[in-house]
Amino acid sequence: MFGKKMPIRRFLLFLLAGAGICLSLLPLAAVAEPVNKPAEQSMFSDFNPPQEDLQQLDENVDGALQERPYQIPMILNDSVENHMEYFKTRGREVFQKWLDRSARYIPTMREIFREKNLPEDLVYVAMIESGFNPYAVSWAQAVGPWQFMPHTGKLYGLRIDWWVDERKDPVKATYAAAEHLKDLHNLFGSWPLALASYNAGAGKVQRAVLRTRSEDFWDLKASRYIRRETKNYIPKFMAATIIAKNPEAYGFQLQSVEPFVYDEVVITESTDLRLIARCAGTTFEAIKELNPELKRWATPPDVSRYILRIPKGSRETFQAAYTALPADQKIRWERHLVGKGETLAGIAQTYNTSPDAIRGFNGIKKNCVTPGQQLLVPVDALGKDQALTVLAPEQLGKKQQILYRVRRGDNLARIARKHDVSVADIREWNNGIRTIRAGQKIRLVVDVDAI
Repeated sequence: MFGKKMPIRRFLLFLLAGAGICLSLLPLAAVAEPVNKPAEQSMFSDFNPPQEDLQQLDENVDGALQERPYQIPMILNDSVENHMEYFKTRGREVFQKWLDRSARYIPTMREIFREKNLPEDLVYVAMIESGFNPYAVSWAQAVGPWQFMPHTGKLYGLRIDWWVDERKDPVKATYAAAEHLKDLHNLFGSWPLALASYNAGAGKVQRAVLRTRSEDFWDLKASRYIRRETKNYIPKFMAATIIAKNPEAYGFQLQSVEPFVYDEVVITESTDLRLIARCAGTTFEAIKELNPELKRWATPPDVSRYILRIPKGSRETFQAAYTALPADQKIRWERHLVGKGETLAGIAQTYNTSPDAIRGFNGIKKNCVTPGQQLLVPVDALGKDQALTVLAPEQLGKKQQILYRVRRGDNLARIARKHDVSVADIREWNNGIRTIRAGQKIRLVVDVDAI
């Protein structure tokens, strides 16, 4: 009995002692001087928080959010300072990349959080989650700038299938993240607990709150009821926010980056992205960068009004060129009657497409097809019959498409060097192919003089 009561007594004494210390130090807080750093530390340690930032850390001042440097209360404790020190020293190069990338996406994300009446500083959650990388994939298969797991992404309206993964879209995923964070804040009434739940899951944080009998994140951090990753998540967020909102004060430089701006057009039928790029007077890579949710070489076939982003200022040029296109140049669909002995891979090769495309559009889960089965097959209109249309007009006549039979010992780099093309070109001409085998035929576009 005595052994069980002692921890409670010690805990109460610790609380009373801590409260007494805090009260005794309170009058000195306003005039406290920053602690001098040891001389042997890195030169970047000399960059300390600006005094005006320190004065508002952990404050809860009434008034408009824009009047405070931080819209979520910040605490400058040992854990936060340790993360700041890491970002300024060993993690400096990575943090600089995050800052450079953030300049492209933060203005758009801030507008979304403002629209949802949420603190705009929540944009820095994407910084510690992915470094604002739309293509980031975690070990747990969380994807995109906000690192949504498949179930959570679908719960908040994000489409995830063979054609599209909207977790990668910086706009759609931010709307979903805003709704998710709002729900978590409504559940806990505290941004630190809401953010901890974003990392660990609401259930785990709720259980930790019940076991510690505390709704203070820092009490949870001192307990054994949440993982180390979650314990470090809030200090990491606060450290990243403090530095990112005043990077020059900490020795970082903001690079000039083109903002994430674009025009939007409506695509009424599945269309090859290379054809869209040509109509917009841009490149395939530019279209993919503006639409990172698209996983394939075409817009999805099951959407009658797909909103596509194209470079800013190119809408009129695109619409004029796109309207003049024949329908069969956008995406051609062929009906195929499966014959005896045919395989999905063989059918895909016949129509210059992939087995995944056939499976996805026909709802086939396995590679098996049966004789007499009807398949709707997407045909790469710009590949087999019209590969030259992806070239600039002045190049037509100088290039020729050929079928190259892969020899023993060949790889993509060797074939690219032999025909004076790039590996990226070969992949684009062959549905993103990454591996090849002897005897396989692949498409190449080469100089006529080299044939």
